[in-house]
Amino acid sequence: MDTIAQLVRVRADDDNVGLRFGADEWTYREMVAECATRAAFLESVRTVRSAGAPVRSADAPFHVGVLLDNVPEFWFMLGACAMSGATLVGINNTRRGAELTRDITHTECALVVTESAHLAMLENTVGPVYVSDEGAWAKALAPFVGSPLPADTVTAADTYMLIFTSGTTGAPKAVRISHGKLAGWGSRLAENFGLGPADNCYSVMPLFHSNAQVAGFTAPLAAGATTVLRPRFSASGWLPDVREYGITFFNYVGKPLTYILATPELPDDAENSLNIAFGNEAAPLDIDRFAQRFGCFVADGYGSTEGGINMGRAPGTPQGSLGQPVEPYQAVVLDPETMEECPRARFDDAGRFLNPAEAIGEMVNPSGPGAFEGYYKNPEADAERMRGGMYWTGDLGYRDADGYFYFAGRNSDWLRVDGENFAAAPVENIVARHPDVVLAAVYAVPSPDVGDDVMIALHLRDGASFDPNAFATFCTAQGDFSPKWLPRYVRVSESLPSTATQKVLKRVLRQELWDSGDPVWWRPGRETEFRQLTDDDAQALRAEFEARGRDHLLGR
Repeated sequence: MDTIAQLVRVRADDDNVGLRFGADEWTYREMVAECATRAAFLESVRTVRSAGAPVRSADAPFHVGVLLDNVPEFWFMLGACAMSGATLVGINNTRRGAELTRDITHTECALVVTESAHLAMLENTVGPVYVSDEGAWAKALAPFVGSPLPADTVTAADTYMLIFTSGTTGAPKAVRISHGKLAGWGSRLAENFGLGPADNCYSVMPLFHSNAQVAGFTAPLAAGATTVLRPRFSASGWLPDVREYGITFFNYVGKPLTYILATPELPDDAENSLNIAFGNEAAPLDIDRFAQRFGCFVADGYGSTEGGINMGRAPGTPQGSLGQPVEPYQAVVLDPETMEECPRARFDDAGRFLNPAEAIGEMVNPSGPGAFEGYYKNPEADAERMRGGMYWTGDLGYRDADGYFYFAGRNSDWLRVDGENFAAAPVENIVARHPDVVLAAVYAVPSPDVGDDVMIALHLRDGASFDPNAFATFCTAQGDFSPKWLPRYVRVSESLPSTATQKVLKRVLRQELWDSGDPVWWRPGRETEFRQLTDDDAQALRAEFEARGRDHLLGR
């Protein structure tokens, strides 16, 4: 199938159960009927006129914002947009305030579909907002119940989704995802793993994210499998759900494997139906531990929403490696300054990385864009991504003598926490509102598990003292402060390292971590309370990095 629309349409007469949500279930036939109802509704609002004049110009894009948890309505809207030719804008529900409004405005959403839990976040949104769990939504759809499937006019090149990712400037970029790109990715995934109607696929990663779109929506749809939706991820609820629903396939991004492994281990954990866990950015040590504990195969790879490079692990891949590029992708590690390929990494007999300064560079596709189709209304970002006709990932890495790639962090001011990218500038701008803060620098430090942790270095006004828990309360009280932005570490300094032009040297901050001599407060767990980091804490942290095979990220 060339388009998502075709993948949906082919299920119109399929009586296999396609969707489960709690105790409720829908056959594919019922699901496609729900999509057809919404597709007809979308077509009606696309052509709405006011006072005899079009609401939008004839050539304006028809973008439909969706701000929902993983609920059935999200699935129905995905199918409706696919068949109607509308472009679905996946709105990140961790965004807040002006940043969220900017996302919706930038992508020119003609309308937004949300739920009551998120409605207050949309108070400044321009344009109609429909609340899916209120009666007005059912009333709006009622005239279109029983509508036939729309004419199949969608092409593989048409933009199906805009999925937000974050860049170095702090302004998120909307990645164009065509029907052909997503349909191809999801269909190949289903084929590669042999998914079929007998499979039950656990979709708990957020559907506004590309991982869930490929593996939690499109792959099960292409396979005719059953999707089991959950509003959000719960480590303690994961195994009970696997057993209750007979889950055979599970997709993840970021730390879910780590969180699940942190739950109490029981002797019968492997007694479950799961065959495959598929995702990216799992901690290397967790991949084997998860597979052994739960009796499944873990397929962890490297990729991005943009799709410029895709890598996978094959049998024989060294531990900790991303693997090698999947055909037809290509990849090299380049020095961004010289544009030349970096030397291969060298290790001593004990496995210590001997030449990180020369071996680490940016991972690049030298052959062109790969599957990258550009950003929405952001030619500057397109040009930055495609410098010299090559696709630059923005990710640092290195390559060993056998050609295997390894991840070494994020370039510039990107942070990635729990599978979500964001930039430092918006966080810094909010923290700067604090009356005692003169200067705030936000930067990524490695997490002992996977990805990044957030660290903030503060320069306070003269005479001010740092109250860590009051600081946490201040941050969480800001309406536009995402929960993922709360720092793991806060460093308080009388003088931050700076250039001659008074720009903070974040590379120095990253190198110093929590060993600068300045006082550092931290949150050891997932709670919001801080305490001062001691020498014993620092030693325990280093031991944790060593135990998980990530001590090379500490730089010494």
